[in-house]
Amino acid sequence: MRYFFETYGCQMNKAESASIEQILLLRGWTASDYAETADLVVINTCSVRATAENRILGRLGWYAALKKARSGDFSSAKRTNPFAVEVPQKKLSLIVTGCMAERLKDDLKKQHPVVDYVVGTFQKQHFEDIIDCIEQNKSFSDLKETAVYSFAPLSYEQGAFQSFVPIMHGCNNFCSYCIVPFVRGREVSRSADEILVELDYLSAKGVREVTLLGQNVNSYKWEETVDGKTVTVDFPALLERIAARLKTSNSSIGWVRFMSSHPKDVSDRLIDVIAREKVLCRHIHLPVQNGSTSVLSAMNRKYTREDYLTLVEKIRNRIPDVSLSTDILVGFPGETEADFEQTLSLMREVQFETAYMYYYNPREGTAACSMKNQIPLEEKKRRVGLVIDLQLQITKDKLMQRVGEKVTVLAEAVSRDNKDELLGRTERDERVVFYGDESLIGKFVTVELSELTGNTFRAKIC
Repeated sequence: MRYFFETYGCQMNKAESASIEQILLLRGWTASDYAETADLVVINTCSVRATAENRILGRLGWYAALKKARSGDFSSAKRTNPFAVEVPQKKLSLIVTGCMAERLKDDLKKQHPVVDYVVGTFQKQHFEDIIDCIEQNKSFSDLKETAVYSFAPLSYEQGAFQSFVPIMHGCNNFCSYCIVPFVRGREVSRSADEILVELDYLSAKGVREVTLLGQNVNSYKWEETVDGKTVTVDFPALLERIAARLKTSNSSIGWVRFMSSHPKDVSDRLIDVIAREKVLCRHIHLPVQNGSTSVLSAMNRKYTREDYLTLVEKIRNRIPDVSLSTDILVGFPGETEADFEQTLSLMREVQFETAYMYYYNPREGTAACSMKNQIPLEEKKRRVGLVIDLQLQITKDKLMQRVGEKVTVLAEAVSRDNKDELLGRTERDERVVFYGDESLIGKFVTVELSELTGNTFRAKIC
C-alpha cells in the first residue's frame, strides 16, 4: 500500500509527519510520488494564518474531485475539477491532522465529507489504529484525546542527513495575536534521556545536522530523580548534555540548531553554553515581533524594546560570529505610525541577517482579534512593504561583508538552476552555491565566498 503526505506550516509539523511516516514504513507501506496513486493521503495542517487554512480548504476540494474519479465517477470529477486526471478505481483514505484539525475538529469533517479522519493534536496515539482499519477496509471512530501531548519516539526521514528532533511542545505565553496555545496546548517537555537516545539513533544513520524543536524551545524543562533527589534539566543543561554525548560517542552529527526561541527565556547561561560548545551553530532565531514597547505590551510579549536590545548586545559580545534572524509583525491593533517607526529603528540598530516579515492577521479566539483600532488592510500592506524593503537592504549589506571569507558549508542538494552546482548552507544559515560533485551532498565542505547573488553566495571549494 502507498502513502502521500502534504505538510504545511512549521518544522514541528514536518517532524510529526516524519514520525507518522515511520509507522507506515514499519508496516510495509511505500511512498507514492503522487496523491493520485496513493491509498492514503495525510494532510498535516497549519492554523497560524487564515491564508494557510484557506489553501488547505482548496486542497480538500481537489481531493473531493479525486475521490470521485477514484470511485469511477470521472465525468463528475471533471466537472468539479477540470484538471482531474483519470486514475485506476481504487479506494483513497484521507486524514487531516495538525493545528487546523485541532482547531476545527469534527466540524471539519462535517463540512468536508471528503475527509475520512480528523486527528487533532491530542489524538495522534490513534494513528496505528486508523492504519489498521484502512488496511482491513474497516472504519475507526474511537478518537479519544489524551491529557497531554505524546512525543513520537522518532522523527527521522529515511535516508536524510538532516533531521528535526522535537524536545518540547506547546506554549504557555498566550501572545495576544497567536493561536498556538489553543491548538498545541500547554508546554510539556520530553525526557532528556529519550532525546539523547534519538540522537544516538540519528548518528548511527549518518545524520550530519539536527534541529531541536519546540514552540518555545528554550523554555524546555525536564525533572528527573538522581540519588533520590529531584533534578531539573533546563535548556542550557540539555544542550550541555547533548554536546557531551556527541563528543564522547564520536558522532556523525556535526551541527546542532534549535528553534524557535522566546527572548524572555534566553539566559546568560544559555548564551555561555552556545559560545562554549562549537557543535552548536552560530545562528539564533530570536523573534522580536515589534520595535515598540507599547505594542509589545499589547502583544503580551513580556519584554520591552530595551530588554531586547540589551539581550542582543549580550549575545553579540559573547558570540561575536553569531547571526541573528527574527520575526517582525506590523499592523497590530492600535499600532501608531510612531510605533511603526520604532520597529524600523530597531531593525536598523540590530541589523538582523534575515527576518520573517508579515502583517497582523486576525485569528478567531485570540485576544487581539477583538481589540479596538484594527489597522486597515491597505495600511498593513504599506507597512510590511517598507519593512521588507529595509530588511532586504540590511541583509544585502550584512552578507556583502562576508565575501572573501572561508567558511564551512553542509552540502544539501544539487542546484535547481545548474546540475553541476551544489546548494549548501553555513552554520549561520546562509545559502551558498558552488561547483562540486554530487558525492559531496551530506558532507561538510570548506569553501571561499566569492560573490553575492541576491541572498545567495557563490563560492569555490578551497
